[in-house]
Amino acid sequence: MRFPPRRFVFAAIALFSLSPAAHAARPNVLFISIDDLNNWIGCLGGHPQSITPNFDRLAKSGMLFSNAHCPGAACNPSRSAIMSGRSPHRSGLYANGQPMREVLPDAVLLPELFRRQGYWAGGSGKILHYFIDARSWDVYFPNKESENPFPRTLYPEQRPVNLPRGGPWQYVETDWAALDATDEEYGGDWLVTKWVGEQLRRTHDKPFFLACGIYRPHEPWFVPEKYYRPFPLAGIQLPPGYKEDDLDDLPPAGKRRGPNRYFAHIRKQKQWKQGVQGYLASIHFADAMLGRVLDALEQGPNKDNTIVVLWSDHGWHLGEKQHWQKYTAWRAVTRVPLMVRVPAELSTKLPAGTPAGSICSRPVNLLSLAPTLLELAGLPPQANHDGPSLTPLLKDADAEWDHLSVTYLAQPGSYGLSGERWRYIHYDNGDEELYDVAADPYEWENLAAKPEHREVLEQHRRLAPQKFAPLVEPQISSLPALKWRPANGVQPPPSKPEGKKFRVVFVNRRSKPVELFWMDRAGGQKSYGQIDPGKNKHQQTRPGAVWMIRSAADNEPLGHFVVGDRKARAVVPAAK
Repeated sequence: MRFPPRRFVFAAIALFSLSPAAHAARPNVLFISIDDLNNWIGCLGGHPQSITPNFDRLAKSGMLFSNAHCPGAACNPSRSAIMSGRSPHRSGLYANGQPMREVLPDAVLLPELFRRQGYWAGGSGKILHYFIDARSWDVYFPNKESENPFPRTLYPEQRPVNLPRGGPWQYVETDWAALDATDEEYGGDWLVTKWVGEQLRRTHDKPFFLACGIYRPHEPWFVPEKYYRPFPLAGIQLPPGYKEDDLDDLPPAGKRRGPNRYFAHIRKQKQWKQGVQGYLASIHFADAMLGRVLDALEQGPNKDNTIVVLWSDHGWHLGEKQHWQKYTAWRAVTRVPLMVRVPAELSTKLPAGTPAGSICSRPVNLLSLAPTLLELAGLPPQANHDGPSLTPLLKDADAEWDHLSVTYLAQPGSYGLSGERWRYIHYDNGDEELYDVAADPYEWENLAAKPEHREVLEQHRRLAPQKFAPLVEPQISSLPALKWRPANGVQPPPSKPEGKKFRVVFVNRRSKPVELFWMDRAGGQKSYGQIDPGKNKHQQTRPGAVWMIRSAADNEPLGHFVVGDRKARAVVPAAK
């Protein structure tokens, strides 16, 4: 059995300088992001009922990477890695709660790299994790100074619509419904693609880097009713990768990672088929929005001088491994759509362009997007980019490729390693999984404990990354704030703790000490100590926990906080 030498998708590339005027004409770049899309599109065959003519149309016009993987198993680490070119295990940015500019204050993002070489950089929609990074762009829609990448979007007045909240642990956007609205009335991605289409239909006096962030199928799965219509509920097929006893052969870390409260709650509420329906409808809507962008490009003056790249930040579980959402190292999350189209005679690095309808099965990672686009545009490579250029594969889908692809979880040392045939998962406690995805594409049989696969397992251990930057904790000011509920003579409710533990930081802004109490399940109070004026206290807690604040001097109740679904800060306000 042949294994590649130890090279990764984060191999560095040498730096050289090039003036903005080095080439008179350079290719434009259309950079399309789809949020939370797994392989449920026609050209990847993930679900038999998906309707995605525009994804399939783009794939047929360029190269489809059928074995592409994301750098991180959540939006923020994945998007930050793609845009900065920095791998999570090098940057220390592993999780959604870490603001990118706190971890990477000096990173030069992809649009800024193009701007520095004479490009115009514009964008719309979600490209980074809920912020725009105004300094990286010439123009953005909505206004870049707002740092809010979302235009107006129609949501139901009364929510939830179909899935009741199971408790404070549940993300408020986990819900779905067909809306009685036109695309224009709905807004959202329709407005994003309208603005992007306007840029594609006009002639520019500079080459452009144009980013289009299509938000669906990110939750909530509210889209106009016409996108639900092709998916009648009675005929909905459940995920083909679902297997009832799929957790039985997993190590303890895998068994903990798999089942979550979301899937159990969805099944209890008899909403599984409705959830699948909502995801399929949202993909169908995203496909229609993609079609608007492709039409604008083809009907405008930039068709033959624009490189098109389409990617998704990570996949999504809809019950596979008893899991709903993302955050895992299984293929349902790590494997993502990736398509690249380069017209002929546009790039000196790829004069023949990408062969139409070509499919590449080599293991690649979205970390490669930045170095690939810089190379295709004839721009300087960056020494701190951690991915190899995909240009050799764009020339020949079957070219030799001695790289593996790594997807990192939120805990340093936890990751999934993807090759052409094998997938290896390692957890930070040392637990392991091994899958032969050529024979077992849904990863139903964990081979890590099989003696006959010991050699394969040991090879992947050696090929895996060995060093991991520590996770950079967010600043307290960056944590979401819990609502302060003044006492007003009302007794705080008892705690109803559910879910995993995380950290809440209590901040005392009063001029006198306060005392922190946990309300137990029966309404009793347990002291967790005093917080001096101007000081903080870090406390492990869980969703649904209630924390009461009393004056340390006279034991007077001041107010309380109810913990939500994530790390937060709980600020005790100054006395009025």
